Amino acid sequence: MRLGYHTITWGGVVGDATGVTSVKDLVYRVNGPMDRAIGDIAAAGYDGVEMFDGNVADYADRPDELRTLLADAGLALAGVYTGGNFIYPDILADELHRVRQAARLAAQFGAANLVVGGGARRASGTTGDDYAALGAALDQVTDIAEEHGLAACYHPHLSTIVESPDELDRLMPLTRIGFCPDTAHLTAGGGDPAELIRRYADRLRHVHLKDVDRATTQFLPLGQGDVDFHDVIAAVNESGYDGWIVVELDSYDGDPREAAATSKKYLDELLATAGGTLPSGETP
Repeated sequence: MRLGYHTITWGGVVGDATGVTSVKDLVYRVNGPMDRAIGDIAAAGYDGVEMFDGNVADYADRPDELRTLLADAGLALAGVYTGGNFIYPDILADELHRVRQAARLAAQFGAANLVVGGGARRASGTTGDDYAALGAALDQVTDIAEEHGLAACYHPHLSTIVESPDELDRLMPLTRIGFCPDTAHLTAGGGDPAELIRRYADRLRHVHLKDVDRATTQFLPLGQGDVDFHDVIAAVNESGYDGWIVVELDSYDGDPREAAATSKKYLDELLATAGGTLPSGETP
């Protein structure tokens, strides 16, 4: 397994305002400097970085700049994250247009994974048809990813129609997309992330590690919240998964580089005590 870190901590996630009136242009974006984020992630000792679709799209007309940033830092692009509502037929074609752009850029910059969140909650309440629509849309996302040589995986997320274990169980039989567990979102949604990883071990394509304080739903660096990462890593190892593990921390009051280093130290110690090897291949 290789360890990566998401650039989200360097400014937090925003969405482009153009998406209010033009769905095809609505992307996620970190409101911070990507050159600093990439440098800080490398300095903390990670092997790779995950970025949002909007930040990767910023380099579409100057691809050598991102390639140079990654090469100079010694990092691989582990994945690109995008998303959509995916339940409204009238806008689905424009959402998939955006997904296709994200997949094209992810492949261009050597990413392995297309990570997708979504499934809107209606003001009037969620219907059974919404899960069927989401499942069908995620199959189309999977087709798009595979056309570009990528693995597609679904990321359950608070505020979507897939927060709780029951909601995840409702969706998964309706789609063939892979599973990207996010340990904090699954915990905050009332689930046991290790148990859910075991339940969907054959669908595991990507892993997001994040800690959370259950009482406040505040996201935290690894080891500072309520997630049982020993059991999570045990479940990942049992599955035979050997892909990317990406630490994701949505926000941090202090220096994001410090947060990345804190999680890296915790994760190295965790993997060592779990009987694994460090990302460099050196045994502790």
